[in-house]
Amino acid sequence: MNEPNNTSAEADFVGRAKARFDESVSSLDGETRSRLNRGRHAALAELDKGRSAWMQWAPVGGLAAAALLAVILWTGNPVGNDLASPAIASDMEILLTEDSLEMLEDLEFYSWIDLSNESDEAQGPDNHVG
Repeated sequence: MNEPNNTSAEADFVGRAKARFDESVSSLDGETRSRLNRGRHAALAELDKGRSAWMQWAPVGGLAAAALLAVILWTGNPVGNDLASPAIASDMEILLTEDSLEMLEDLEFYSWIDLSNESDEAQGPDNHVG
């Protein structure tokens, strides 16, 4: 019920504010009105200039983004085996050195340790006796 009363009060306030604004504008001298009008036009021109510069570069930016996407899709992902090759080569170097003969003799021992570690990890941390 209060709503219609508020809207009429707002409408009265807006009407009075508009009347006072119009009265203050009509009391300005011609030189001040002209200066305000020139300032308004200059601000609008700057706004249009900023928009036109952005609109000038928008197609170029879109074309660059499309070209970048095409290059990414064309090249695709690198093959995973290329990353593993240096690791395999370093393992082979370790195995082929003279010091690795002792390691080769105990190869069964190292595989047993590896298997026992895997079974310990599968059991979980709570199964360790300490």
